[in-house]
Amino acid sequence: MAELRVALHAGQVAIHNSPANNKVVAAGRRFGKTHLAAAELLIAALANEHNGHPLTEGNEVYYITPTFAQGKRAMWPKLKQMGRFASEGGVIAKVHENDGIFTLINGRRISVKGADDPDSLRGVGLHYVVLDEYADMKPQVWDEIIQPALMDVGGNAMFIGTPKGKNHFYSLFMNALDHAPGFEDWEAFSFSSMDNPTLSDIARKKLYNNPNYSTELRQQELEASFITRGGGALKEEWWQFSQNEPGDGYFVVVVDLAGFRTQEAGKPKMRTDETAISVVKITKRGWWVKEIIHGQWDTRETALKIILAARGCQASRIGIEKTSLMHAVLPYLEDVMRQYSQWFNIEPLSHGNQRKEERVLWSLQGRLERGRIILNSDPNVDYFDRPLWIRRLIEQANDFPSTLTKDDLIDSLSYTDQMGSTIFADDLVGADEWQPLDQDAGY
Repeated sequence: MAELRVALHAGQVAIHNSPANNKVVAAGRRFGKTHLAAAELLIAALANEHNGHPLTEGNEVYYITPTFAQGKRAMWPKLKQMGRFASEGGVIAKVHENDGIFTLINGRRISVKGADDPDSLRGVGLHYVVLDEYADMKPQVWDEIIQPALMDVGGNAMFIGTPKGKNHFYSLFMNALDHAPGFEDWEAFSFSSMDNPTLSDIARKKLYNNPNYSTELRQQELEASFITRGGGALKEEWWQFSQNEPGDGYFVVVVDLAGFRTQEAGKPKMRTDETAISVVKITKRGWWVKEIIHGQWDTRETALKIILAARGCQASRIGIEKTSLMHAVLPYLEDVMRQYSQWFNIEPLSHGNQRKEERVLWSLQGRLERGRIILNSDPNVDYFDRPLWIRRLIEQANDFPSTLTKDDLIDSLSYTDQMGSTIFADDLVGADEWQPLDQDAGY
């Protein structure tokens, strides 16, 4: 009698038992990612139905790594060991060594694939996919090939890997963690190497005492931390918090457009960047940031969100970075304003031929260091209890000016500098009153 026996430790069990359709797993070296992937592949390939859909031999299961050779090296022996041949009481009927294919006793197949050959991934209907070391693949592999191929039977995917800076793997992880729009049925997991209880003490010491690991590399490779090699210009400890709206000043709405969501072949196509709409009150003491609305929307929805943000705070002005995107959204803004019979002055904002790093630091660094930027949040709550927009803003600020990370929220906030000048009256206390030296000339 054929049977599949799989032993998983507690962390692997937590991932396996999650009801989420898609799972993103960031884990340190030696956590057991390959072992978990092999188990999930075999379980998926042995299934006869999924979400009410009967599964046939044409509904394939893929294990994808950056290269085919890498996949064969990592997964081939693990699947053979775990699945075992039918002659040994296992579930593997036959193997196609050169093609990297296992055929199981129910006729369904597990194929090892390389993301470096995208054409080899096309043309099949998929039921389940594991993308291993997704950080080393082009995001188009998922967006344009694998995700559409899973739609026929509502198939599932698992992304696993060790973090390598803040790239598309990081974006996917954060979207799954926050259950962002479009990611409601996703779940994110993070485990360090030490979360594998089967590691011996010798193996643990060897991992953590590796002389080739810097502090950053140890955080990344063993603790599964998403880190970059930049940052430090906008320090986390400089941010101030208060839910008390200042009594003086005026609101402005500042928009950094990052493109618009479009519809392609019945499926939303999302951009990587987000549009960010900063709602800021400019006061004598600095800026009180009520909120930053961010996301990926089509042109009409973007215009609606901008006008609703301005209506919600009775903003005096709306500023938008002067690009072709601004011209694209202007007609929709006029339609929405006409709909609400409320008109706002739309002002084009310019980067003034400055590099982004210089412009952002000029606008934010000094104000932050002197406590002139206050975020709308309870100062006594834990970081993870703060609103999502604040966590994303601080996260982007921590990494700025690294080119590996997004800066949409930081960029939007920095443009507030062009929407009004803050007069720090208290800074002038004690200053000598200016007197003209010559009554006729006036100086």
